[in-house]
Amino acid sequence: MNSVNTIDFRTKKFRAGSFFFTGLTGLATILILAILATILTDVVYNGWGTLSWHFVSTIPKKDFFDSKTTGVLPMIIGTASRVFVMTLFVLPIGVITAIYLTEYAPNTSVITRIIRAAVNNLAGVPSIVFGLFGLGFFVNFVGKNLDVLFHHPTAVWGQPAIIWASLTLAVMTMPVVIVATEEALKAVPQGLREASLALGGTKLQTIIKIVLPQALPGILTGGILAVSRAAGEVAPILFTGVAYYMASLPQHLTDQFMDLGYHVFVLSTQSPNIQQTEPILYATVLVLLILTFALNLVAIFIRSNMRRKMRSLH
Repeated sequence: MNSVNTIDFRTKKFRAGSFFFTGLTGLATILILAILATILTDVVYNGWGTLSWHFVSTIPKKDFFDSKTTGVLPMIIGTASRVFVMTLFVLPIGVITAIYLTEYAPNTSVITRIIRAAVNNLAGVPSIVFGLFGLGFFVNFVGKNLDVLFHHPTAVWGQPAIIWASLTLAVMTMPVVIVATEEALKAVPQGLREASLALGGTKLQTIIKIVLPQALPGILTGGILAVSRAAGEVAPILFTGVAYYMASLPQHLTDQFMDLGYHVFVLSTQSPNIQQTEPILYATVLVLLILTFALNLVAIFIRSNMRRKMRSLH
């Protein structure tokens, strides 16, 4: 009888604690969603009146603090371009690195530990440090040496440009892609690898035809996180490619570009009349949010289609 009462008491105590912590986590979730909704509501409410087709399709004059004449077309093109080029670099390199760490590298190897430590430390480096690294390595070292190699009389590669800003962002977001890809690869059942090898497939064939297709949704999740982080970053591109003003759209990877995030910084710090500029500032932030959501939705749509195709195969 005593044992039964003890079990009931412990069960009730456990249920009470479970209920408390469930409610606590639910409250934290509601709080986060409320903060997000408040921010989005504030941005939409203050920026929707200025948002128009003219605003998103106009190349502004150098004095872009007048809501009647300004526009953000170069900023949209520049932001989308650097994120797209960054994705082309970061996804292949990040996925290959994760494949090596998960499928080939022994866990007890010193080299493996060094690589994992480097990836973990890279994730904690401030973004402004990546900007200085991009200036020193990509612009001053790689770019200037390319100009010497191709005998350019003036700086073509050895100056801030879209490609250097994109590569700097790729280095910054590399840990996100590597960690997400590693988790996706580890989630693939080991039995699928063993079955492929038992049927005569090589390790490389097993990875390409069995493991990667199964892990692709998780890999795309890492790409989505990388795009989300890179779209709003300003510090890494300050020294590597962004321009205060350009009268034309960028045409080549060696051109500088205007950027939505940097434009928000300019509007909020260099306006002669903050009251007049405030609607433009909110509208620019709203455009940046819409562009970021659009890029994420494209990646999510691709991931959903791939998941649907894999389920249909089973």
